[in-house]
Amino acid sequence: RGTAPDLTELLPQWLATAGAYGYRAPASVLPALLDAARARTDLRPGALAFAGPRGLWLARLNPDWKFALRGAPGGSSLPDVHDPEAVRALWQEGLFVERVTLLGAVRAAGPGAALELLASTWSTERAEDRLMFLDSLRTGLSGADEPFLEQALSDRSRNVRATAAELLSALPHSALAGRMAARAATCVSLDRTGDGPTIAVEAPHECDADMQRDGVVAVPPAGRGERSWWLGQLVEAAPLAVWPERLGGRPPEEIVTLAVQDGWRDELHAAWCRAAVRQRDAHWSRVLLGPPSAPPATGPGTSSFAERAKLLAALEPGERAEWVAAFIAAHGLSEAFQLLGVCAVPWADPLGRAVVDALDIAREAGSYPWSFSGVMGLAERCLDPSEASRLELLTATPDETESASPGAGGYWSEAFQRLVSTLRLRATMQTELAPAQPTPPDAAAAGPTA
Repeated sequence: RGTAPDLTELLPQWLATAGAYGYRAPASVLPALLDAARARTDLRPGALAFAGPRGLWLARLNPDWKFALRGAPGGSSLPDVHDPEAVRALWQEGLFVERVTLLGAVRAAGPGAALELLASTWSTERAEDRLMFLDSLRTGLSGADEPFLEQALSDRSRNVRATAAELLSALPHSALAGRMAARAATCVSLDRTGDGPTIAVEAPHECDADMQRDGVVAVPPAGRGERSWWLGQLVEAAPLAVWPERLGGRPPEEIVTLAVQDGWRDELHAAWCRAAVRQRDAHWSRVLLGPPSAPPATGPGTSSFAERAKLLAALEPGERAEWVAAFIAAHGLSEAFQLLGVCAVPWADPLGRAVVDALDIAREAGSYPWSFSGVMGLAERCLDPSEASRLELLTATPDETESASPGAGGYWSEAFQRLVSTLRLRATMQTELAPAQPTPPDAAAAGPTA
């Protein structure tokens, strides 16, 4: 790749920064901007915001750019969401894309008004449209949505029923959450008959009609047992608050350390992980992640890095960065790629330093940098640009040891040069896009000082 920055990888960041400062694209670059957004879906949100109303007007004239009109903010002429008559007229007469966009805008402005709008035509909507409309209720989801969602559990469409059940299970005080808690509690209990307390599991023996109405899928995927499949769904949908009371008043920290009988531990803990993600419960997520220094295979929750990344997303950004930094310090970078992907950009100082230190260790070990190309690419986009000066020392070609891979030092030098040049380009980009700070009136009046 050489030492020059990959400008195409920085486009999303440039567009986001330009959008944050309120810039709009010159008319002459709009065709190229729309072509780029057509080819790369990751550019579309930033590109369409940068293109502004003129870009959307232009998109209507070229079928190749019709993607810009599908649900983009401003892609259709939305009425004032506080004008009930105009909103209802578009809701009843508009195209599907316009109606989805309208419902999202109304929901953001007032969840109750959006729910009322959706309920007014619900019975006449197509199943696939009902599913899309129902998904809009994720924004501002609250107990006020429960009666509508409870009715949707009887919908003709299985996908609509499943989405309604998922949304209701995210409301810990909903009737569905209570029903799931009662079912799950009959399956999981504390056994005090042995030398110490353990968790006993009795998975469901059937999936009755009421369970299916509440979103439990009866037929398991290939290779999965029915009873374990049903158990996992019940525990996942049950409010996590039920378990301390059910398991002897123990907090989550103690619950996850209890032995689970008959080989049910992995299934039970995996379901708790999914519940923590669905309910965005930071406490349970923290407990199920376990200490970052612990080997992933022995953690209390899951060894899957994809699932661990989801648990991390429930933590505050600062805590998330500290956990991943400690994980990298203990285990290196080879297993950290997915975890880094959920960390806020730019990376917080402890995380950035942990990544750089781990890359330096890999460089000193004499291996080729290609094994770390994914992390290096993330570092180019996510490290704080202020790290460039510290990284300058790593751009020199190190002396090769006998155990080093032939030529590895030169490849590492090239990779670090590219990283440094990319960080400096990002710093320049930020500086050039940032609006000039106005001179305070008092300072201007005083004039320059000697």
